[in-house]
Amino acid sequence: MAKILLVEDDEDLSFTISLSLTDDSHNVVEVVNNGTDGLERVLHGHYDAIILDLTLPDIDGLEICRRFRAKGGVTPLIMLTGRNSIPDRTIGLDTGADDYLPKPFSIKELSARIRALLRRAPHYSETVLRVGDITLDPQTFQVMKNGHDVQLLPVDFALLEFLMRHPGEVFSNDALLDRVWHADKEPTAEALRSAVKRIRKKLDDDEGESIIQTVHRIGYKLRGSKSDR
Repeated sequence: MAKILLVEDDEDLSFTISLSLTDDSHNVVEVVNNGTDGLERVLHGHYDAIILDLTLPDIDGLEICRRFRAKGGVTPLIMLTGRNSIPDRTIGLDTGADDYLPKPFSIKELSARIRALLRRAPHYSETVLRVGDITLDPQTFQVMKNGHDVQLLPVDFALLEFLMRHPGEVFSNDALLDRVWHADKEPTAEALRSAVKRIRKKLDDDEGESIIQTVHRIGYKLRGSKSDR
């Protein structure tokens, strides 16, 4: 499950893309429809991939990409444009885009390109994740404990997946809310605590350490170490 930012001023197109990408692997897709908000999100948010329209009514995609890369941003970025000339494509790639897709395009092709970008990201993998006796498959959205299927809510699955990709790392409440929940949903610390409680109820043993450990006055971390199968 990936968190994706879509910056596209065509609201009909952005709705179609968001709906498709959400259905495809249950991604979390945040949508903004102008360059000003897009620049704010790319500079201060945390995403696994960015889809950026080249032509925006205020700050264009090239300028957003340029500023993002200048600030050290490394998130994979695919640029969308109605232009299909080689110079425009070259400028976009030289500015820092990882891929380029001219309009009109197939939503399936966009989904495939996003998956390809995610596979190249150093922290992201579609390989089955394993921590202790718990496995999580991002492709099938299946969680198993000791070989038994465990059903989780989508947000709980997203939280567990994120922590399993970063075992042993400590994250503050704000960091987890930013990485797992939609920014426009106004998530709360109580929502995070509830998700952690549900995961613990499903995955913790009656005795022993919890799968998600509370770090006093900081946040949470996943116990154990990760191995890929």
